[in-house]
Amino acid sequence: MASTRRRWLAGCAAAAWCLAAAPARAQFVELIEKTKPSILIVGTYKATNSPRFNLRGTGFVVGDGNLAITNAHVLPAPGEPSDGSDLVVQVRLGRELQMRTVSVLEIDRLRDLALLRFSGDPAPALALGDSDAVKEGQAIAYTGFPIGGALGFSPVTHRGMVSSITPIVLPSANGQSLSARSIRNVRDGSFDIFQLDGTAYPGNSGGPVFDPATGAVIAVINMVYVRGTRESALSQPSGITYAIPSNFIVPLLQRHQGQPR
Repeated sequence: MASTRRRWLAGCAAAAWCLAAAPARAQFVELIEKTKPSILIVGTYKATNSPRFNLRGTGFVVGDGNLAITNAHVLPAPGEPSDGSDLVVQVRLGRELQMRTVSVLEIDRLRDLALLRFSGDPAPALALGDSDAVKEGQAIAYTGFPIGGALGFSPVTHRGMVSSITPIVLPSANGQSLSARSIRNVRDGSFDIFQLDGTAYPGNSGGPVFDPATGAVIAVINMVYVRGTRESALSQPSGITYAIPSNFIVPLLQRHQGQPR
């Protein structure tokens, strides 16, 4: 009798959990569909190249609908040889992709962020959340174009959690050549970064990390921990991804929001 009652209670608990989880799943499905028009393909274009478009990473719409955030390392580096290609983004309009020209408004190399302005009609902007309120163990989702578009140019969404909030120091001079200036750079270059338990791939860089309950962006995918060679990021992914907290986006937006297009 007691065991029957326990089984009955367990069944009721499982049913209640399923009923509670169903609306959350439906909400997340709806959130993904709502987010997709805000996800941008960042790349370069030249009509005489083959292929004409080269995907470099992911971006997302913020602010007034013509502003976008991506990683600074997604953009061509200042010393990188140029073949005359233009920096562009592709904006999703329903099932179609529309190419837009881009101007770089500001680059924060310390935190590997870039603010862009793209031409044409505005696209739906994602809201920014307060990354200072993020806690370890918090559920997250992130969207982008993994493996450089090899899976196609449809945004791919993954789920995970914030496994750690840890300081990061960008590379600096080695110990044999430390100076007062390099020591200051180490101190100034340290800031908290989110370590995620999800696996991102080349092409995900610059994509948004968002709260799956609200859709608010709390970070920007930045890099993946690679064991061994670069190629092993695909064949043997570490499952460790890092993301830049979204509050570092705010000063960029404040300096450029509302400026003439």
